[in-house]
Amino acid sequence: MESIAHIRRSDKKIQTVEQHLIEVRKLAESYGTKVGIPHITGLAGVLHDMGKFSCEFTSYIKEALENPNSPPKRGSVDHSTAGGKLLFEMFHHYSSDPLHQVLTEVVGNAILSHHSYLQDFISPELESNFLYRVTQKEFKEFDQSKEMFFSCVMNQHEFSNYVDIAKEELRTYLSKHSTSSVEQKLMFLTKYVFSSLIDADRTNTRLFEDNVQASPDQENLFLDYYQQLIVKVNSFKKLPNSKSPINQLRAKMSEQCDLFAENQSGIYTLSIPTGGGKTLASLRYALKHAILHNKKRIIYIVPFTTIIEQNAEEVRKILMDDEHILEHHSNVVAREEEDDEREAGFINAQQKLKLAKDNWDSPIIFTTMVQFLNVFYAHGSRNIRRLHNLSDSILIFDEVQKVPISCVTAFNQALNFLKSYGNSSIILCTATQPALNYVEKKLEIETESEIIENIDEVVEAFKRVEIIDKATDQSFRNDQLVDFIESKLEEVNSILTILNTKSAVRDLYEKMQENQMGIHLFHLSTAMCPAHRNQMLNEIRTLLLRGERVVCISTQLIEAGVDLSFECVIRSLAGLDSIAQAAGRCNRHGEKEKQFVYLIDYSEENLTHLKEIQVGKKISKRILIDLKKDKSNYGGDILSKQAMDKFFKEYYLSFISNLNYPISKLGIDMNQLLNANKAENSFSRAYKSKHGEEIPLFIRNSYKTAAEHFHVIENQTTSVIVPFKEGKEIIAELNGANSIEDLSKLMRKAQQYMVNLYKHEMDKLTQNGGLISYFDGSILAITDGAYDQEFGLNVNNDSQMGFQMC
Repeated sequence: MESIAHIRRSDKKIQTVEQHLIEVRKLAESYGTKVGIPHITGLAGVLHDMGKFSCEFTSYIKEALENPNSPPKRGSVDHSTAGGKLLFEMFHHYSSDPLHQVLTEVVGNAILSHHSYLQDFISPELESNFLYRVTQKEFKEFDQSKEMFFSCVMNQHEFSNYVDIAKEELRTYLSKHSTSSVEQKLMFLTKYVFSSLIDADRTNTRLFEDNVQASPDQENLFLDYYQQLIVKVNSFKKLPNSKSPINQLRAKMSEQCDLFAENQSGIYTLSIPTGGGKTLASLRYALKHAILHNKKRIIYIVPFTTIIEQNAEEVRKILMDDEHILEHHSNVVAREEEDDEREAGFINAQQKLKLAKDNWDSPIIFTTMVQFLNVFYAHGSRNIRRLHNLSDSILIFDEVQKVPISCVTAFNQALNFLKSYGNSSIILCTATQPALNYVEKKLEIETESEIIENIDEVVEAFKRVEIIDKATDQSFRNDQLVDFIESKLEEVNSILTILNTKSAVRDLYEKMQENQMGIHLFHLSTAMCPAHRNQMLNEIRTLLLRGERVVCISTQLIEAGVDLSFECVIRSLAGLDSIAQAAGRCNRHGEKEKQFVYLIDYSEENLTHLKEIQVGKKISKRILIDLKKDKSNYGGDILSKQAMDKFFKEYYLSFISNLNYPISKLGIDMNQLLNANKAENSFSRAYKSKHGEEIPLFIRNSYKTAAEHFHVIENQTTSVIVPFKEGKEIIAELNGANSIEDLSKLMRKAQQYMVNLYKHEMDKLTQNGGLISYFDGSILAITDGAYDQEFGLNVNNDSQMGFQMC
């Protein structure tokens, strides 16, 4: 029988099923080796397309190639179930070994899900699609597919031996000591196997379609980078002010990071104060630790895209490398096919998108907290494809206190897995360490976790501002705030005002515009794409260095990591962590003896839908009142470690019922869907009540349902490409990208030119004709009139200024 896995469009060359299965197995094994499970991941790789050994699939793929505009109907050939069915029949039905049976469920789920997402073992409807597909679904040519597999890929004896080795890897994995439950261990294992299979399958298919060889690894890259960084660090010693106390302290902390890199991998804290050289110090740790402990990549995870641009640029300049440093702001692809099995084998526009290189295989990556959490928990194969590349890595979480409250348990469990099983080292890098080890599902931070010595003395040495409480005795309206800013401009040249909502920022900005005070006035918000914000920040930085009169009104996006220094900061009351970050934008480099940060209660903000800010504001206000009553409370400092510990403990206590990602529609939380044991699993109990017997599976959790309900940001957003500068060219090129490699490069470039839209913004844009779709709606862009040089996104699609900015 003729066997066809793929037919290349350019020259009609055939990749046989046996070639594809053997090559995917090798790739999957290499991904599994990182966590000691090469045969488990390899098993998924070698079986995933076994169903393509059939006359029906061969006819299907030929018809699809001959009629690209009218391919066979969806679901006409199911090839993804056969491998899982074979495994289940041989090692679940006819084996009494529980490890064989668990292995079958883990690997089988990955195989039959590789064109969609991991299946529920039991769904809320008390059904098991997994069980149905491996036990009841009919396959005309299953016996033939099985025979072809054993004759062309590996014989039955070899296959049984391979499965037995995989079983022993599973035994070792499960017996490894950790605080995780068996269900949690199996959930992460299944996701890791699925990630390895998805990436191996897509990588092999992309290489075949583009007719290229895999790129060799950059073996000495981290050593070269480290040497370049040390040259840069040594150059600081020659600067005129290198002997100043602050610069000597920066140098000392950098050396402590270098020395600490020799320690074994684990979860550590790096509490360098704002302005202490956090980016370079953490990079120094990461590069040396990667060299000494053979790590594959360094991943910076930040709360806002604003920090990505600045930090990535800083690292690029030092390492003098653009090619191997990846910025990943948000997913360019707006939606994925729920099930793209009907398109398997031939490469159309949709398949090009799926195969595009989007797997985080770069040596250094900058991404966001949203993207990190999506890798582990969000629906869609594009996210989870990246998971295996988080193992054998160094993860640096910049401003880790910004973990969304509903994701705290999910975040802690993901990090604990990467530490215990992924052989990764994790650095929690912030001046305001959150109390993630005080919550019920704790983060397993090392006992001696802090990298910096004598941290209290360091914090005191870097103190450059005084916090002035104007929030406990009065509230400010718009006019009053404008007057206050104008009064401060009589004392200083530059003021940063940070408010809690986009609408409040815009209202104040427009009010300030009316006054025409002869100042440089700026507005910043997430309605601007990263490239646009970066341009504005550079302009502000230049004016500040010149000593010109500057007022910037911004949302909290400016707080974390943005290297700007204002003479005065006004902060609308929020959580202590936000106040500390705002203070870091004032007198940042110690230009003046001491400057002031004013806390205000701004009554124009509507925080009804911003519960976390609302609660943080209340707790901060209580701490301010305590200090007003007795100045010695909390060591006399609103930003002291005592105050910060009290804040986070009360903050997490306020949200104790929200930490496990509650899903109100189901009356259950995500942690229960993913990790509940047999006795606590409500779906398992209900299944037994309905059917009068236990479901014949060891794993009974609901991976698909959990993923479908998971959104890091409560109000889900969609990414669109905007026509700002080079973004316009990217939009024009979308339909012209011929190879998958060209499309991959285009999608990476598009990261700088994207804005995330809420549903109401999408609806308004659609209504006003401002939205354009590509690849059948998988990639979205906006028209020229829907983007404005002053405010960014314009949902009314009536901007007259769109391209004056080019």
